[in-house]
Amino acid sequence: MLANLALFLAAAVIAVPLFRRFGLGAVLGYLAAGMLIGPSGFSWVADYHSVLDLSSFGVVLMMFVIGLELQPSRLWRLRATVFGVGGAQVVVTAAVLALAGTAVGLAWQTALVVGFGLAMSSTAFVLQMLSERRELTTHHGRDAFGILLFQDMSVIPVLALLPLLAPAIATTAADGVHGLKILRAVAAVALVIVGGRYLLRPAFRVVASMRMPELFTAAALLVVVGTSLLMNVAGLSMSLGAFLAGVLLADSEYRHELEADIEPFKGLLLGLFFIAVGMSVDIGLLTREPLRIAAFVVGLVAIKVLVLYAIGRARGLDHDSARALGVALSQGGEFAFVLFGVATGVGLLGDSLHDELIVTVTLSMIVTPPLYVLQARFRKPAETPPFDEINVAANDVIIAGFGTFGQIFGRMLRLKKIPFTVLEKNWQHVDFVRKFGNKIFYSDAARIEVLRAAGADHSRFFVLAIANPEESLRVAETVRRHFQHLRVFAAAGDRRHAMQLMDLGINDVIRRSYGSSLELTAQLLRALGEPESHIERDLRRFREHDHDTLLRQFAVYRDEQKLIQTAREAAQELEQLFEADLAETDAAEQS
Repeated sequence: MLANLALFLAAAVIAVPLFRRFGLGAVLGYLAAGMLIGPSGFSWVADYHSVLDLSSFGVVLMMFVIGLELQPSRLWRLRATVFGVGGAQVVVTAAVLALAGTAVGLAWQTALVVGFGLAMSSTAFVLQMLSERRELTTHHGRDAFGILLFQDMSVIPVLALLPLLAPAIATTAADGVHGLKILRAVAAVALVIVGGRYLLRPAFRVVASMRMPELFTAAALLVVVGTSLLMNVAGLSMSLGAFLAGVLLADSEYRHELEADIEPFKGLLLGLFFIAVGMSVDIGLLTREPLRIAAFVVGLVAIKVLVLYAIGRARGLDHDSARALGVALSQGGEFAFVLFGVATGVGLLGDSLHDELIVTVTLSMIVTPPLYVLQARFRKPAETPPFDEINVAANDVIIAGFGTFGQIFGRMLRLKKIPFTVLEKNWQHVDFVRKFGNKIFYSDAARIEVLRAAGADHSRFFVLAIANPEESLRVAETVRRHFQHLRVFAAAGDRRHAMQLMDLGINDVIRRSYGSSLELTAQLLRALGEPESHIERDLRRFREHDHDTLLRQFAVYRDEQKLIQTAREAAQELEQLFEADLAETDAAEQS
């Protein structure tokens, strides 16, 4: 067994980085590793069933972590996307696939399980792919996240219903026995909810007070194992128990610690689970029935793309975003492996159909990345609206950049009844700010004609609050070159940005996080019991020394070695100043 474990780990360490390097994701890497060492590959490991039984607990741990992340408040904020769009995708896709299953001769119970299993997409796969392309915050990225979240939740009731569906095919049990099973299942769920609500938090409070990390980890695993076993005894899925326990602890103060303790076990066992699934894949199917498997894969991907495209368009997405949403979620997911495995165990799926479905899901995951790259090539570049025509009387103040920093300037000036003109280059941000009644022009403050139209020739002050350093410097250069009479107040992102602005002759420069950091430091010192006079003296000393240091570094900031040396000398000087202040304070107290 130890030799097999070493083989599993070696295969994963080689395959997973390789697959991630080519953008195919860790799940496919694990599956490929299993296919390579399994019976259909080099046959280095023949018996994968024991590994599959053990590693399936990784799925249970995954459902516990998903439950921990599903805070009720978070779900409520995303309710339209999660329950509306996500619910429509699961129901419509499962229904279409189930109808296709019955059309080829499957029993309705089997077709329903197959339809729902194939309606799922790979959460880890899709989120990783969108994250690498920085598309999680796009319209289709946010909808994809909501759909995946609903899919994660909907797996739970389906897993719970599988044992109840099975008797309709496998047995002719009496209605009384069937009713007893339902009653027992309801009682088990109620016990987990009530016990979790009133017992789990106090229990973890006691364990946490022991200050033994290994004991806390053991308690977390005990909760997962205990609730899973209870659900199993009641005839329900073990994943349901773990999920409920996670949801009940989602709002607790121990949520992050629990997730951190469970994560290593979950990751390792899930990896082994996917390796075992890969070992179970019958690669011979591809040679024996290539057209049948190809038809399954093409049919699955086509149905999911069309359904998701229609939902996206109904949702209000444009053509490109709806297509991207459809292709991103067109593959089968890791939950399908779990569902089909459980369904086979209770008699809802035959072994041959199970093997065909596993191969279909695996191949659909493999074709998703190249399909997504292909569809992206047909995407039209985002059309930005034309700049606003600026027709406004000259004001004393012009603000360039109206993010969080610039808006504080604007709010204070408005309160003082001081008129100002705002220029912002991000049209999406302009639309958002205008909803709150702010007068703002969508334009590029680095263009001379824009500044002239905004009244820069007659203004007195220019507030530079653009967050991007390159864009900020571009605007600063234009203002200093063509409107030298303007006094510029600039917000810098860091010390280097501040020195670059000073290099352009701008003296009124402040770093964005500088003042707030010192203010929070003062609050911390007060909480630690420092006298107010000492706090004021130390912060004043720090400000004066930091300003002097900035001026010295400004003189040499293009020479990296001199800049480093200046920083070291300044740190030593500041430490000596504080030690001198401390000695003076001690002497004064003794006298």
